[in-house]
Amino acid sequence: MAIQSINPATGSVLRTFPALSEQAMRDKIDVCARAFEEHRRLPLEHRALCMRKLAILLEEERADLARIITLEMGKPIAAASAEIDKCIDSCRYFAQNAARFLASEVLRGETLQSGQAYVQYEPLGMLLAVMPWNFPFWQLFRFAVPALLAGNTVLLKHAPSVPQCALQIESLFRRAGFLRGVLTTLLVEVPAVEAILNDGRVKGATLTGSEGAGRAIAAQSGWLLKKTVLELGGSDPFIVMPSANVEAAAEAAVKARMVNGGQSCVAAKRFIVHNEVFGDFQQRFVAAMERLRIGDPMKPEIEVGPLSSARAVQTLEEQIRAAVAAGGRILTGGTRMVGNGYFFEPTVLVNVPRSAPVYRQEIFGPVAMLFRANDLNEALTIANDTPFGLGASVWTADPTEQEALLNGIDAGMVFLNQMVASDPRLPFGGIKNSGYGRELGPAGIREFLNAKTVVIA
Repeated sequence: MAIQSINPATGSVLRTFPALSEQAMRDKIDVCARAFEEHRRLPLEHRALCMRKLAILLEEERADLARIITLEMGKPIAAASAEIDKCIDSCRYFAQNAARFLASEVLRGETLQSGQAYVQYEPLGMLLAVMPWNFPFWQLFRFAVPALLAGNTVLLKHAPSVPQCALQIESLFRRAGFLRGVLTTLLVEVPAVEAILNDGRVKGATLTGSEGAGRAIAAQSGWLLKKTVLELGGSDPFIVMPSANVEAAAEAAVKARMVNGGQSCVAAKRFIVHNEVFGDFQQRFVAAMERLRIGDPMKPEIEVGPLSSARAVQTLEEQIRAAVAAGGRILTGGTRMVGNGYFFEPTVLVNVPRSAPVYRQEIFGPVAMLFRANDLNEALTIANDTPFGLGASVWTADPTEQEALLNGIDAGMVFLNQMVASDPRLPFGGIKNSGYGRELGPAGIREFLNAKTVVIA
């Protein structure tokens, strides 16, 4: 079956690529496996030099790369350019800090007085990366940059809707000086993933995507005893208490919800506001959502582009209908926009009961749900009443509330008085149905390494 690149702003086909045959896929895997043996033996300084060269290429070609992102998945061109900037930062950060993160750790203690012991970190081998369409460069870079610096090699199975991005990524790594095959793009359909993971030379897998895809990868990898890292869905809470700056919180809330048009696992999705300031927050939030500029994502002034696909629009419509049927009320938006492309109105819902199925679903699009809380304990109860546990944003100026919220939220990340964001320096990941393992920071670079204990008498 062919792999199509479709412009979500118009619905038109941009390019069509033939899926790799089984033999062609095997040949590429062979190249990646052979590359590992040479790549791991290269000095870290050499790999870091290539990573710095990659950052330069990204800078020089930022405009062209951003254009490809926008054409294939629809985010506004300014956001696409910012995505490339994050990749640049990641390349430089890990190139500068990899030696420190990968250094052997000397172990000391009474039992070791007569000898020496340390832990050295070694690459596992060839890794499979199953990546999503919503951040087609950044999602891959935040895994691949530290993994490659540590000496692993990467097979990239990207989302079928962003094949041009996938091919550009492989070309960039090759032109930066990395060995042929060190990062290999496989243009294959989803069923081929099982065969790739079954290859004994694949030592681990990472996936960013849906719960269903994560369970499939985890189940197969568990049977094969292969390491996995999963970054799955999220339904992040955004809590606002009376002591917070409501104006600043409402402004940040709109940005937090509308990251990538709402198509982000770590975007704020449930806004839990104390009853004392609920009316003020709601008024500011709805007004700001209605002011958002929607349209052609190639125009620099546009803030909201299309959803990724016709199916995404349909899913959003079904979720909103279910929310209203359960008792929810639409304050603004609520429908797809007329015309070509997959555009949807920024939408705000209130009064969605906690008994409604949609309450516990991830809403992947420009739709926010507002909830009232009478006190801090109720706010925490609502925030944690979800199968997900990725990120959370909490807004309060009260030190006692700050401590209670930071310690009481069940999530992999909590941000105080600011929206959740990924950063190369900070470990990124979740708990519960949001997955396990970490990307970025020192924790991220060590996920796919063998922590080998060495004891010398």
